[in-house]
Amino acid sequence: MTTRQPKTHTQLGRAAVQIFAANDYMNQMLIEHLDPAAWTAKPPGKTPTRTIAAIFTHLHNVRCKWVRLTAPHLKVPPQLNRRHCTPRQARTALAESAAPCAEMLAEALGGCEKASRVEKFLRDGWARPWPPGPEMLCYMLAHEAHHRGQVCMLAHQLGFPLPKEVAYGIWNWEKLWKDCGSPVGLGYKGGTIQPTPTE
Repeated sequence: MTTRQPKTHTQLGRAAVQIFAANDYMNQMLIEHLDPAAWTAKPPGKTPTRTIAAIFTHLHNVRCKWVRLTAPHLKVPPQLNRRHCTPRQARTALAESAAPCAEMLAEALGGCEKASRVEKFLRDGWARPWPPGPEMLCYMLAHEAHHRGQVCMLAHQLGFPLPKEVAYGIWNWEKLWKDCGSPVGLGYKGGTIQPTPTE
């Protein structure tokens, strides 16, 4: 059985917190710059599709489930109702659910000082548990990126495309790091790129 090196694991835990903060910041940017008329507009086509409001409430509610199932010792914020949720409520709720997700990642990946109580990652009640590790972070990010793509596409289809500085801004990771409080960015120390330890 192989074990992760503590130093590498701790660095990953700290990085995971910053990465998830940048991820949440992208969601906040989209909601902030989304035309209010697009929030509950019925998506085009005959196939039932979530509204943009329903997508963002789903993101928050799934985060709450991840924390409840994986780190029950952390406080879980209340869930949102997609039929009655406003953009402001969604932004507040997403900020509230991002905090325990980041704390859960820090514990699971060794990015905090206290001992981890995260023994497994459960993404759903029916799913097989995973050991805590980078796969957990990847799954969480992939889920949210998928739904951000849906939001961008729906806004465009509904006739309310996001401003270019926002649509392209979610790819300007150097600026995202800075806006999220990292003065230089991930992977840097003293102005030089630091290799990820492999042993």
